[in-house]
Amino acid sequence: MRILIIEDDKKQCWLLQFQLEKEGYSADTCNDGGDAEYYLSQNAYDIVLLDRMLPHKDGMSILRDMRRRGDHTPVIMLTALGELDDKISGLDCGADDYLVKPFEIGELLARIRCLMRRPSQIESINSVTVGDVTYSSDDNVLTGPKNSCTLSQKEGELINLFLHNPDQILPRQTIQVRVWGVDFDTLDGNLDNYIYFVRRRLKNTGSSLSIVNIRGVGYKLSTSR
Repeated sequence: MRILIIEDDKKQCWLLQFQLEKEGYSADTCNDGGDAEYYLSQNAYDIVLLDRMLPHKDGMSILRDMRRRGDHTPVIMLTALGELDDKISGLDCGADDYLVKPFEIGELLARIRCLMRRPSQIESINSVTVGDVTYSSDDNVLTGPKNSCTLSQKEGELINLFLHNPDQILPRQTIQVRVWGVDFDTLDGNLDNYIYFVRRRLKNTGSSLSIVNIRGVGYKLSTSR
């Protein structure tokens, strides 16, 4: 599971990264709101830990922009602003959880596990269009320039994940967690089989999109011809 920590306190940022990696998570860090935009645009994360008070761009603005562009990655706000109005504004802005500093690492880990047990929120978007294809989650239909086809539930969840993260490398573990869940033991061969199915679906619709294997890492939906 890959986590992005956006925190301007470098010491606390390093400590969170150390504790999360000790628990088996992969964690990237940044200390600036402007840098956060770059990380979010270049990588797919399972969870974002977001401070409210950041240089150059505050956490609330980052969160609003994420939700506005259709990025529904779960976000836990970690902040010293603990008044009721602060919590309400953070949650209304699109945060999935709100944890007031100082906090115990055990509580943060429990909240991360809780979010990962929830169904993927990308399903709340009825349709998504990337390049020459559109996927509708209402009826699990993928439509391209030549044909439309109905997908299975897991095929639909898989293509939905790729379409919400075009041209971004998705690690195998990230795909498995987002589609099958953190508590589901997915065999690597099973994932590869579903990748094959989705590639065949894209080809059948006449799409120019392709799912590229990034050796030793995962897969990427490529929009380049």
